[in-house]
Amino acid sequence: MKLISWNVNGIRACHNKGAFFDFLNKETPDILFLQETKLQLEQVPTDLENPLGYFSDWNCAEKKGYSGVAIFTKEKPLQIFKEIGIKEFDSEGRVIGAEYNDFITFGIYFPNGQMSDERLNYKLNFYQAFFDYCQDLQNHYKKPLFISGDYNTAHKEIDLARPKENENVSGFLPIEREWMDKLINDYKYSDTFRLFNTQADEYSWWTYRARARERNVGWRIDYVLASQEGVPLINDAFICQHIKGSDHCPVGISVNA
Repeated sequence: MKLISWNVNGIRACHNKGAFFDFLNKETPDILFLQETKLQLEQVPTDLENPLGYFSDWNCAEKKGYSGVAIFTKEKPLQIFKEIGIKEFDSEGRVIGAEYNDFITFGIYFPNGQMSDERLNYKLNFYQAFFDYCQDLQNHYKKPLFISGDYNTAHKEIDLARPKENENVSGFLPIEREWMDKLINDYKYSDTFRLFNTQADEYSWWTYRARARERNVGWRIDYVLASQEGVPLINDAFICQHIKGSDHCPVGISVNA
């Protein structure tokens, strides 16, 4: 199975450019998560509602034109998850997950902390609340977890082109990077891309300014993390840098399941 995550930065814009179906028809992922869909349910284009071969579901923010996530999956899940039980987080439409026979997987739009100290704290608190929720899921279902999405944090210097210039910028602050350390060291998740790829200069996001993508001055802030039980199921992890249609590109894994 091929599991892919993509922050589309507005699904309607991505769809209108033709980029979404170009990608879906070429890559044919078994499970596709989208972040930052930026619409309400009544605004979902008709041809994105369960397109041929896929079951789809959406989790939209209460605030219009903001946040939002979705799943497209060839195999209908046993169940869909959209809430972690905390109103201030659930209202922003950041979580969608699915249970299958062999694993549970999520596509998450983690908060951006650049706007203010308040939003930075919101982001860090979201990390805590969501991964505690995942611990409860693991304890209950006893299945491997794959947590994909836009984490809005570059973990190490290798994960962005200009680390020194950005060490005081949200997305690469020590306190945010410490949370990525915690996910790997304390929660025992693996950064699947680094299991298969050790080189620098593969990124998943580029600012629209200063021809950053053309010059590959980017950040790797989109990840698929795997629980310990999930790692043996993975046979590849990748970044689709050639896919256009957003300021992010898709990231994913191949799973034996």
